[in-house]
Amino acid sequence: MLSQIIFTVILISAIALFTYNVRKISRNIKLGRPLDRTDHKGMRWKNMLLVAIGQSKMVRRPLAGILHVFVYAGFIIINIEVIEILIDGITGKDRVFSFLGVYYTMLISAFEFLAVAVMLGCATFLVRRNIGRLKRFWSKEMTAWPRTDANIILITEILLMSAFLILDASGTVYSRHFAPGGLSDGFPVSNLLTPMLKGISLPGLLLINRFCWWFHIIGILAFLNYVPYSKHFHIVLSFPNVYYSNLQPKGGFTNLPSVTKEIKMMLNPDAAPSEAAPPAPERFGAKDVFDLSWKQLMDAYSCTECGRCTSSCPANLTGKLLSPRKIMMDTRDRLEEAGANISKNGKFVDDGKALLGDYIKPEELWACTSCNACTEECPVNIDPLSIIVEMRRYLMMEQSAAPPALAQMCSNIENNGAPWQFPASDRLNWAAPLLSPKAGI
Repeated sequence: MLSQIIFTVILISAIALFTYNVRKISRNIKLGRPLDRTDHKGMRWKNMLLVAIGQSKMVRRPLAGILHVFVYAGFIIINIEVIEILIDGITGKDRVFSFLGVYYTMLISAFEFLAVAVMLGCATFLVRRNIGRLKRFWSKEMTAWPRTDANIILITEILLMSAFLILDASGTVYSRHFAPGGLSDGFPVSNLLTPMLKGISLPGLLLINRFCWWFHIIGILAFLNYVPYSKHFHIVLSFPNVYYSNLQPKGGFTNLPSVTKEIKMMLNPDAAPSEAAPPAPERFGAKDVFDLSWKQLMDAYSCTECGRCTSSCPANLTGKLLSPRKIMMDTRDRLEEAGANISKNGKFVDDGKALLGDYIKPEELWACTSCNACTEECPVNIDPLSIIVEMRRYLMMEQSAAPPALAQMCSNIENNGAPWQFPASDRLNWAAPLLSPKAGI
């Protein structure tokens, strides 16, 4: 009875702490500007099924994609086994679903194969990151903490799956002394481990079994509460993030209603000036996280730092400072800083910092070619380009701080109606030789 009470207290505490951290993240995301993403519900559900659940964009890189599917499927499906452990812990029973008989054996056997797949996938990822040292995992923005964070998750998953298999193996050996040929004798993977446990006394087997049981479930609850502090919160947010992703053609920029209204008035002198114009925004573009939409902030929390965006970015590949992954990491870091400010003061108190300038430099933004390679490559439909464009809009419309070549082009368009530095009256001078009588035209 004491163990049940201890387990229940730990379980409630873990759920309460997780809920508290999720509420903080939800509050931070809601700091963003409103954005309507409730259209085309059928298409949104289809995208979520294909991209988030079906992992369709992950498998574009076959090796990493297939291994990730193993880890993903194991993580999702083995949670059914966790339900049994939770019920066992609360009620004090052992294998509460064992009444299913042969179906239970089949179910646990499938879980064991998935556990092995998860371990193989995680081990391969560890090797690729730390021994193979893939370039995208060792970029400038991948400092000590991002690399350590990934390793902690991978090692934790291997340990949890190992505990699960040893739990089954020790239970099998222990039960053979009382009920030979029982259900656990049908577990194929853990049975391969039973020779390692021969010769251990019954109290020793029971100790190993209980240790693995507690380690497995406490490890899962600890993992649950580590995730909100980690890049692996995408486990939770990838599904809504894909659901609310942009369905418009890539490359289409958003227009400010107030500016659009003013331009229409300029182009149509007959328009009634009394028509109510949309209110002017407090700021054109984005300087800080508060100027971004809630979806862009959700993108930041959904990023798993896989680096597929950066490895496909033509600007980055040619040595430019831009890294789409860094844009998302910086946005999340600044949002976390702003959230901590609010938690401390009850409201946001100006700290003299901003996303643009303190985290992201203008040079990074102007290096972007707006090609959308980053958006196309992201496994969960994150859109770094939209953040880049909003900050460039701020630089142009609020600070008039554009690179000289771009500023000259804008000036030419304003004065000449074309990006070239000559008046409209000279626009056809190049064709003069063709129009002369000697040309025969």
